[in-house]
Amino acid sequence: MASRVRIEDVAEAAGVSMKTVSRVLNREPNVREETRERVLEVVEKMRYVPHISARSLAGNRSFLIALLYNNPSDNYLMGIMSGVLAACEQQQYNMMLGPLDWDSARMVAKFDELISRSRPDGVVLTPPVTDAPALLARLRELEIPFASISPKVRQNVVGVGMDEKQAAFDMVSHLVSLGHRRIAHISGHPDHGATKWRLAGYQQGLKQARLEFDPDLVVPGLFSFDSGVEAARTLLGGKRRPTAVFAANDDMAAGVVAVALERGLRVPEDLAVSGFDNTPVSNQTFPPLTTVHQPVRDMGRLATLELLADIQRPGSGRMLHVPHTLQLRRSTGAVPA
Repeated sequence: MASRVRIEDVAEAAGVSMKTVSRVLNREPNVREETRERVLEVVEKMRYVPHISARSLAGNRSFLIALLYNNPSDNYLMGIMSGVLAACEQQQYNMMLGPLDWDSARMVAKFDELISRSRPDGVVLTPPVTDAPALLARLRELEIPFASISPKVRQNVVGVGMDEKQAAFDMVSHLVSLGHRRIAHISGHPDHGATKWRLAGYQQGLKQARLEFDPDLVVPGLFSFDSGVEAARTLLGGKRRPTAVFAANDDMAAGVVAVALERGLRVPEDLAVSGFDNTPVSNQTFPPLTTVHQPVRDMGRLATLELLADIQRPGSGRMLHVPHTLQLRRSTGAVPA
């Protein structure tokens, strides 16, 4: 059985010190480009795989990124997780999951426990914890690098976001173009920045179409399937039901489709339904959901890459913007005659 290639072997073959090899593998500055290329060529030729514990000891790092979350949508979280993991694998880091309680005191206590036990090099924050003041204050106090996905405040923050207000506006405009005038909205969790942006886009879409805003057509949800069911029963139980429902995420939109079926309504012939995020559930309903495509996997990946850049070269991480598109499927159609 062939012996494992060691860092000493790579250093000898490249004609450099082990410390230089370590710097190249850890993507540290102050290495000549010619030397960096020579070391990487030897690494590839010898198929050297760095041992993560050795890297940790050499660089005083854990090579671990924590993904922190408190989100009721498993579909959304799985997309983010897939992107974070892809970025970590690309940079030879490990990923760990850190579920947090929403209560501020318990959230910070759980976070402190996670940091003490695992000592990640940095953390990726997902909504709504991305906007939790107590957690953000603790991260800054401990000087732990972090990247935020869809934060409310995007100045001087590392991470990634999308114009969710414009995306919601575009969805309402689509429904208006189909002839709908009585368009309802199921909003999301009150602590999510996305809830505010998507509601604002809905209102702006109505205003652009010269449709009067009716507060009775806006029902709160929690970004979960069950909350979508409850909201849909409220909206569809009245005398003047809407002809279209725009839910602030796909899980809640799937709940609307279920209630429509329960009440003998056809989608989209009797009721148009649309969602937001383009998560897997949007293709699992019948009919498939019209939705806003938010590239959640790419957002997780890009946020993590910016975080890793900031860890390796403090101050180099950026706040990125990703585009949205409408994914038009069979759950929306022309207003009933």
